[in-house]
Amino acid sequence: MAHKIKYLLLLLFFAAAGKATAQVRPTYPGQTPREPVYSRDTSRNVRRNNGSDNIDSLRKREENKKDSVVFTSKFIKVTNERLLADSTQLFPLDTGLVNFENYSPLNQPRNPKIHLGYLGTPQRDLLFNPRKTIGFDEGMHALDAYLVNPQDLNYYNARAPYTLLSLSSTFGSSVEQYFKALHTQNVKPNWNVGFLLNFNGSRGFYSSNNVLSQNVSGLNAGVFTWYHSVNQRYNLLGNILFNNLKTPETGSLVRDDIFTGASSFDKTTEPVRLPSSYTNWRNTGIYVKQSYYIGHIDTLKKGLATTNVLPTQRVAYTLYYNTRKYNYLQNSPDTYGVFPDYFFSAAHSRDSLNVTHLQNEFSYSFYLRGKTTSLVKNELKLDVGLAQDYYKYSQFVSDTVINEFGRKVLKPSRVQNESFQNITLKAKLGYRFSDRINLDGDIRQIVQGRNFGDLLYDAKLTLAGGRKAGRIVLGAYLQSSSPGLIYNDWISNHYIFHNDFDNQKITNLSFNYINDALRLDLKAEYFLISDYLYFASPNGGVDVSPQQFGGSINMLKLSLGKNLTWHKFHFDNYIVYQKTDNQNLLRTPEVYTYSSLYHNSTLFNVLKSEYGVSVRYNTQYTAPSYAVGLGQFYNGANVTFSSYPIASVFYKATLQRTNIFVQYDYANQGLFSRGYYTVNRYPQQNAILKFGVAWTFYN
Repeated sequence: MAHKIKYLLLLLFFAAAGKATAQVRPTYPGQTPREPVYSRDTSRNVRRNNGSDNIDSLRKREENKKDSVVFTSKFIKVTNERLLADSTQLFPLDTGLVNFENYSPLNQPRNPKIHLGYLGTPQRDLLFNPRKTIGFDEGMHALDAYLVNPQDLNYYNARAPYTLLSLSSTFGSSVEQYFKALHTQNVKPNWNVGFLLNFNGSRGFYSSNNVLSQNVSGLNAGVFTWYHSVNQRYNLLGNILFNNLKTPETGSLVRDDIFTGASSFDKTTEPVRLPSSYTNWRNTGIYVKQSYYIGHIDTLKKGLATTNVLPTQRVAYTLYYNTRKYNYLQNSPDTYGVFPDYFFSAAHSRDSLNVTHLQNEFSYSFYLRGKTTSLVKNELKLDVGLAQDYYKYSQFVSDTVINEFGRKVLKPSRVQNESFQNITLKAKLGYRFSDRINLDGDIRQIVQGRNFGDLLYDAKLTLAGGRKAGRIVLGAYLQSSSPGLIYNDWISNHYIFHNDFDNQKITNLSFNYINDALRLDLKAEYFLISDYLYFASPNGGVDVSPQQFGGSINMLKLSLGKNLTWHKFHFDNYIVYQKTDNQNLLRTPEVYTYSSLYHNSTLFNVLKSEYGVSVRYNTQYTAPSYAVGLGQFYNGANVTFSSYPIASVFYKATLQRTNIFVQYDYANQGLFSRGYYTVNRYPQQNAILKFGVAWTFYN
């Protein structure tokens, strides 16, 4: 029975994968979400030799030259750059089904997004989550959720070649189609290499008969490697990544009454305001990080699964070269008044921003600790570093000029061309009194360059009790960050800004209580924001411009996660409460909830299954608008949409090395309303059946 189901799934997978890749057009690609590596627990399938093999079977095995070992996830260990920062740490692959059906970065239970309707379109956090970065920033973040950056990568120690293929799609349509592939293997016991490849061929619900109107084409590709010397002293992390994201900028549908007007119409032919308008991001980077352990090396054994290699001194060097291109193209007249005006061309836009970034970072780390056993006590660590960042950026528009033949032609015209560098001092200080008390401090400050004075001071105190008592994490940070380029100096066909805004400042205090035994996570955060930067249209129209609020804004954010289990029933919950004294500027809901009720069982003695329903909900709030060609969500018309729960019914299962899910998303459409919005004028998805399969190979 298991083999029949397996072969049926294999046939379905490759048939759907061919359809997904056919939707991706090399001219206009896009990206992949940051999701966990889904893997299969196949430990029960390990073949054991009981010594009863006869001579014929041994001879046959020798003739076929097949290894009697059946490789499983236990042969694969995983880590990332953060886990390698202080020591060499390896962990087994995640072998569960948790969150497998939530493949899209737009619908993550604890980090929901508002967006323009479907996977691959511009997005922004629904909840208040300020960016903790300093230094130069272009201010372009509408497609960040689909980028793959060096810090997002996992690195592997694979005793057997490891391959993961996954496809998530909608049944009977190409509304959403997302395919990804990952392969990694050790070329030597201490040297691993791999590659990743992701495609997004989503087309949306409306006007999908026209490729440029609604089709998303996304591509992420990269190779990565992890090498460490046999004596564990030298480590090298390296990767080359390429992101090419193309998303439509339609200006929304012409009709505003699709959920209140006529009961039936053809969504695929519904006209949009800008039928030939899109944004294309290209991001290419080379990243190399090397570190060397000096002096004595300690080894900490944490059970049988993991062993940590702890240095006493370490020197590190990081080289990062990256080029980023942000292009906006408009190929038809603005008939419906999407833009406030034009400065260069009425019917065509070729706006682009090119950024080159070169980073060199040096660091030295010192660790002082007592004798190590199974725990680290009385450990002092100090990290000091210096980072040099060189930037060069150019901005172009398409302008009308007279050529050598006396004719008017459109040609690219460079309107900005700057280069500069920043020098950043970095320091980390940590003290671990015992396995129960840990204090960490992180200081980053730009001491020379264009962004002089930017700073981020971060501190964290961890107080841990036993497993039943849980742990408390107290945190605080102070941040002062320069305005993004788009706020102070921006020249494009439809928007020109020249400002001199002050740094935005954020002070944060947080309390976090985590109890793994109770499956409880409680967090309280307080934010004080000064000189807040945002985009707005003072008259509620399309005349968008950057603004700065000179006063202070207070924000209180409370979040609670609690999972309940009764026999084979599970009830997972997450709720967030936000309260601010300036709701007109911080347009986020007061309450957001996510709940998932499901039952697990084993069907046909082979399918480890979970089936249930998940519901997400947020209270009403004044919806933001979106500025086409600028890539910014802004405070525009004061429109408040009705708010109703969004329910999804799902089934997911594990069959040997395969994970599958089937989900009917927005199953309650028509019960309370015919549809919903998260951004002004951009309708969200309809009820639709989705499926996904992730296939793992270990040899």
